[in-house]
Amino acid sequence: MDMTAQAMPALMPCWSCKGPVATRALFCSVCGAVQGPGPVDHFTRLGIKATFDIDLDELEKQYFGFQRRLHPDRFAAKTPKERALSQSQATALNEAYETLKDPLKRAAYLLELMGHKVDLTACGTISDKSLLMEQMEKREAIAEADSVETITKLSAAADTDVLSCQCHISAAINGENLDEAVHLTIRLKYLVKLAEEARTKKSRLTRQAR
Repeated sequence: MDMTAQAMPALMPCWSCKGPVATRALFCSVCGAVQGPGPVDHFTRLGIKATFDIDLDELEKQYFGFQRRLHPDRFAAKTPKERALSQSQATALNEAYETLKDPLKRAAYLLELMGHKVDLTACGTISDKSLLMEQMEKREAIAEADSVETITKLSAAADTDVLSCQCHISAAINGENLDEAVHLTIRLKYLVKLAEEARTKKSRLTRQAR
């Protein structure tokens, strides 16, 4: 899969011994000194393939394995610089993990790497009329639900819509139909919000029914 982001150097000099260090390495293979986070993408940082269809178990295994090696207790007797570098590495790994474990953030991040930016922070009017109508109808149904049975069905349907959209995003990215993938990722943003609203409404109606 072709990435449009500029290629980063594979090796950088160790700050301590000046020996060659891979940009995604946590420690120098020559002197063992901890390194600061290199200029690599989230997938490379966590050592997994750059794809939407990631193995979440592998992602978690990689993340927690790296974080254990950077635990503060391991650096208690180190220099202030080494403690700061280990914390920077841990922060970078945490950012990568939080982005990649979330399907919506992962899709937007991967598409940006491929040169198609998706702004998940935009909160303006929906320009897609079909998406707008879909959101209005589903939000109205959730708002009007007045029984646990009704909201349970709506919540299940909302969760199904989220999963279905994720499958379509995967197909679009794998088929390199990136404009469609961008459209679907924007749709996923609103579907996720609807699913959250449905779960909140279900929780409230369930409490009231007790």
